[in-house]
Amino acid sequence: MDYAPCRLCPRGCGVDRTAGERGFCGGPDRALVAKAMIHRWEEPVLAGAGGSGAVFFGGCTLGCRYCQNRAISFSPTGREVDSEGLRRIFLDLIGQGAENIDLVTPTQFLPTILPALEEELPVPVVYNCGGYERVDTIRALAGKVDIYLPDMKYSDPALAQALSGAADYPAVAAAAIRAMADQVGPARFEGEKLAAGVIVRHLILPGQVDNSLGVLDFLAENFAPGQILVSLMRQYTPMPGLPAPLDRKITDREHDAVLSWMYLNGLEGFVQEAGAADAGFIPDF
Repeated sequence: MDYAPCRLCPRGCGVDRTAGERGFCGGPDRALVAKAMIHRWEEPVLAGAGGSGAVFFGGCTLGCRYCQNRAISFSPTGREVDSEGLRRIFLDLIGQGAENIDLVTPTQFLPTILPALEEELPVPVVYNCGGYERVDTIRALAGKVDIYLPDMKYSDPALAQALSGAADYPAVAAAAIRAMADQVGPARFEGEKLAAGVIVRHLILPGQVDNSLGVLDFLAENFAPGQILVSLMRQYTPMPGLPAPLDRKITDREHDAVLSWMYLNGLEGFVQEAGAADAGFIPDF
């Protein structure tokens, strides 16, 4: 894992970030920490009573048109931090009662993050990512990540290209999620808290029910019951300037169709209430 030439994500820009060059993500050669906070809105098995110790990193390897965190993802922002500084942030969050360390959109800064995780932390480490990951990247995280929290955004390559500029997303994410599940194994709980495992998130997009059904088909066909958990999200909140149908929230009918398919496929996990589609849940960056 190195910043030069940078091939941390599937886009494989190959730029020399140590010389000031910037690739797709726009990141420098030290981590950009946009916000570190106790985050109480993750899945209940993660947040627990103390909340997740969320560290939001600036920039992104996907750049989805509808991104809710665009304030930090479209134009990489944050405080530049080295590995030692990042470790101090982790320990400070744990000191505040964080149930885990939740790395949000971290891939573009792995050369800084990995040394900060060299010494085991007293809480689980969560890798919270968009699912667009190289299998080699997942392998480099072995022994340092306890819980993977990837998105599976698309089953339709054309939609992935239109909304994220990544027609290869379905195939790339499928391989990455398989690697995650192979690495950490089935979900393991300590009481009501998840200690290890994979939770695959899927955000239902307005007007794209078929895409969601395809994602659920893939998960049901490729993973045995209990091998992964699924988090079906209805929190889509339209950002300004998006065209139809992205300019609206999902309907109850769309949500119910996807939720029914999740249950018919025997997938286990979590669902969101309609109230989750509220800009008030987006962190203030």
